[in-house]
Amino acid sequence: MKKVFLGGTCNNSTWRDQLIPMLKIDYFNPIVDDWTKEAQQEEIKQRKICDFVLYVITPKMKGVYSIAELIDDSNKCPEKTIFCFLYKDENDIFTESELKSLIQVGKIAKRNGATYCSSLIKVAEFLNKQL
Repeated sequence: MKKVFLGGTCNNSTWRDQLIPMLKIDYFNPIVDDWTKEAQQEEIKQRKICDFVLYVITPKMKGVYSIAELIDDSNKCPEKTIFCFLYKDENDIFTESELKSLIQVGKIAKRNGATYCSSLIKVAEFLNKQL
């Protein structure tokens, strides 16, 4: 069975909890209670072996490393890279300037050959068609 790596915003975001019930495809969720060296190594391994790498960015994002990973993967393995950003995450929302930047990030990823989805429902539809 094909498998997707669920990358992107952590920081207590619930987007994974919303997406997982919609998926028919297998997945790897990198969120763990205790971030250890072993957990980090497993994440690196799963990013490599999964058929798809998904990056969902939400306003709960605090760092920008997921954006760097997205662009790197959209260059190196565009056929397996998927990008989605959510305008709202609970009470957090992106500013207009952040939205403009994320739209441009999506355009770059798409130009590189990655899949750019506008919602978690679209992500699930795309992934479920890959079975």
